[in-house]
Amino acid sequence: MVRRTQADEDSDERIAEERAQIEALQTAAADAEARAATLRIELASAKEAHASVEAQLAEAASAREAAEGEPSELRADVEDVRTRLSEAAVKYREAKLASAPEVPADLVPASESLAEIDEGFEAAQRVVGQLRERMTEERQSARVPVGSPTRRGAPDLSGVSASEKIRVGLRELSEREGR
Repeated sequence: MVRRTQADEDSDERIAEERAQIEALQTAAADAEARAATLRIELASAKEAHASVEAQLAEAASAREAAEGEPSELRADVEDVRTRLSEAAVKYREAKLASAPEVPADLVPASESLAEIDEGFEAAQRVVGQLRERMTEERQSARVPVGSPTRRGAPDLSGVSASEKIRVGLRELSEREGR
C-alpha cells in the first residue's frame, strides 16, 4: 500500500475543494444561462409589445388626424345640405304657387320649412276664397233683378223754360216720395 503523506492529503482536499468550486461555478453558470435565456425571451416579448404599441400609436395618430379633419368635412356637408334644402323649398313654393295661380305669391312665406310653406299656402287659399265670396255677393247685390222695369231716361229739357224745368223736377220729387 502506498503511503500517503500529508501533502498528498492536502492536495486531495484542495482538489476536492476546487472540484466543489468548479461544480458550484458550473451550477452558477447554468443558472446564469437560464436567466439569460429567460431575459432574452422577455426582451423579445418586450420588443414585440413595443412594436405593437408603436403601431397602435401610429394608428391612433392617423385616426386623430382623420378625426380632426372630419368636423370640417361635416360642416361642409351640413352647409351643402342646407343649401340644397333651401333650393328645394324655393322650388316647392314655386310649384305650389304655379298650381294655384289665383293665390298671390306675397301671401305665401318664403321659408325653408315645407310645413310653413304649406300653412301659408292654405291660409292664402282661404283669403282668396273669402275675397271671391265677397266679390260674388257684391256682384249679386248690384244686379237688377230679372223682370224689373227698365229705368226711364230723363226727359230732354233742353228746349224748356226754367220755370217749366222746376215744375218737372218738383213733380218727379213728389212721385219718388209717394212711393
